[in-house]
Amino acid sequence: MTTLIWGAGAIGGTIGAYLTQAGHEVLFVDIVPEHVKAINQSGLRITGPLDEFSARAPARTPESLTGRFKTILLCTKSQHTRGACESLAPFLADDGVVVSAQNGLNELIIRDIVGAEQTLGCFVNFSADYHAPGEILFGGRGAVVLGELDGSMTPRLQKLGALLRCFDEDATTTDNIWGYLWGKEAYGAMLFVSALTHQSISEALGDQRYRHVYIRAAREILELADALKIAVYGFNGFEPAAFLANDAAAIGQSLDALIAFNKLSAKTHSGIWRDLAVRKRATEVLMYQPLLAQAEIAGLPLSLTRRWIEMVGEIEKGEREQGTENLDELKAEFP
Repeated sequence: MTTLIWGAGAIGGTIGAYLTQAGHEVLFVDIVPEHVKAINQSGLRITGPLDEFSARAPARTPESLTGRFKTILLCTKSQHTRGACESLAPFLADDGVVVSAQNGLNELIIRDIVGAEQTLGCFVNFSADYHAPGEILFGGRGAVVLGELDGSMTPRLQKLGALLRCFDEDATTTDNIWGYLWGKEAYGAMLFVSALTHQSISEALGDQRYRHVYIRAAREILELADALKIAVYGFNGFEPAAFLANDAAAIGQSLDALIAFNKLSAKTHSGIWRDLAVRKRATEVLMYQPLLAQAEIAGLPLSLTRRWIEMVGEIEKGEREQGTENLDELKAEFP
């Protein structure tokens, strides 16, 4: 049975390459013709300290795709979720499922298009970057978790968990996928703040001058989740409970663990930073808009969140440069 990977970039390309290497039939779909051509001609090359290999699997652009598929891994950038899901819907089998291996709460969009019964949540925190057509840097492993939207532990969840263990033997399943996704939103807020500078993730989280800014960035998201009665889970050193309790000692330990975790990766900077500094394109910052809408309903201002979102937008438009001067501004506004 063929697994369709919709979006053969950092996340989809890495997962798909490993599934191919494990003997599974994979079909890549991507909107970049040069990337599709390179995969078909020479395979998808995985580079980095963990592995070096080329996976041979066919690739198509959406326009050239035919057939219907029982398992579709949606691996696009968050801001492309709606368009990608509308495009893939005709190729989804009646008893098929779309697995959101993305950043953000995109399951909310996917279930509106294909239905909740054909949507599965997926949390990923491994490090990878699209480097060139046909080439992905796999920088380091991180948590991979699958879950049904309603928390049930179904046979298809177990089957898909086994599939993803062909990529990462530690991939697991959960009855609270939302807890992991909201945890990534809180951690992601710190990554967005770090991308306002040119510091690596480890350098940024270790910079004592701005540590309280990073802590508040995570706490604002966690306070919203708490107001919505969502139990948020930690991963790879990130401990939401410490931030939510404002426990200085425990927060320090969590940040130190995150620094150590990120130092293990060959990917030193976030994909957000790469979008701004290298690829000069829009980031996934729009994935925080649904959170801002929920914050308004909950009566939470999320003032810092709104400010760093504004700054990211200014960098995207060329109206602001990346640098620690941006964090000096945030530090002055949010002492």
